[in-house]
Amino acid sequence: MESDWIPISIADVAGREEQLVQHALQSGRLSNGLMVEAFEAVFADFHERKYAVAVSSGMAGAWLSLRALGIGPGDEVIASAYSWHHLAHAIAHVGATPVLADIDYWSGCLSPTKAAEKITARTRAILVGNCNGHPAAWREFRELANAHGIALIEDSSEAIGSRYYDDLVGSFGDLSIFDLSQPLAVSCGEGGMVLTDDASLASELRYLRAHSLSDRMSVSVGSRVPLQSCMSDVSAAIGIAQMERIYEILARRKVVETFYHAVMQTFEGIKPPYIAEGVTEVHWMLYIVHLGKRFTASARAQLIEDLDDEAIEVAAYSRPLYQHFHYASYGYGKGQLPNCERIADRSLALPFHGFISEDEVRFIVGTLKDAATNVGAGVPIY
Repeated sequence: MESDWIPISIADVAGREEQLVQHALQSGRLSNGLMVEAFEAVFADFHERKYAVAVSSGMAGAWLSLRALGIGPGDEVIASAYSWHHLAHAIAHVGATPVLADIDYWSGCLSPTKAAEKITARTRAILVGNCNGHPAAWREFRELANAHGIALIEDSSEAIGSRYYDDLVGSFGDLSIFDLSQPLAVSCGEGGMVLTDDASLASELRYLRAHSLSDRMSVSVGSRVPLQSCMSDVSAAIGIAQMERIYEILARRKVVETFYHAVMQTFEGIKPPYIAEGVTEVHWMLYIVHLGKRFTASARAQLIEDLDDEAIEVAAYSRPLYQHFHYASYGYGKGQLPNCERIADRSLALPFHGFISEDEVRFIVGTLKDAATNVGAGVPIY
């Protein structure tokens, strides 16, 4: 990586990660070892959940969760078209029908009202994400799920450490899923975690995760065909160290957030960060700016190109799920989810990690302002 290049993400690793990885390498067990079990215990304890099941990715965790709930062909699962797509893809992978509902304009999270409008007799679950670190309206979603007797699945991949009415995200779903890849605040390279307080769900998740050695000669193991979706002990070693250092990691990112907030005050036409009622702590995954109404998706693409010319990595955030070709087969098209489109066409992710200096933030924002002037902006987004 060139020294003058400002990447969108840098993994926060230190000596403790190296120490535990070296321990895993010397243990002689890189798979199905004690590191994975230890990581599960640490992760569950941090979130005050009874069970944690380590998996190979967040999407694998979502697939396993849906299977553990018995969801498959003929069933519907409501999800957002915006934000972390990988988990919503799992709905299609299990053969169920993804039902996409619109988002809350301010938070970017799935709207409880819009989700309620999508519930039918075939609805088996709602998959709700904490968009870019901002907690969803969990009280409303819990009431909705209970009222209709459906499962509530929480995707907290983007929001580790955030709190809703002082409770940590990851504590609200019947099953709560975390992806642990970059650019997420806690990253072990590749991997994921599923949390639950239900012993039978935890047992089924472990069964579906992979064949165990004791299952090799079983004639009944094929009754529910599992994946091979375990986490390695090397990844778990990194994850343990990251959880030991989580407050340090999050605090460093908070400092960078304050740099951005201060400089952004002078940038007219940018939607300011929003924190909903009841949200007591937010840890953003990326620093997202929402451009003014005069910007189009093509204008945003020009901004990305202009900042790339100045060695600043930025990215569009996030392409609506229904704009992916596969989801056209479900009948989704432009104009059906207006809030999603309104945000998605003008959202821009800026570099955000714990190692960005105040001067770099000023350079990033100053360069963005200059580029925005060139392509034409200036009116507020509201």
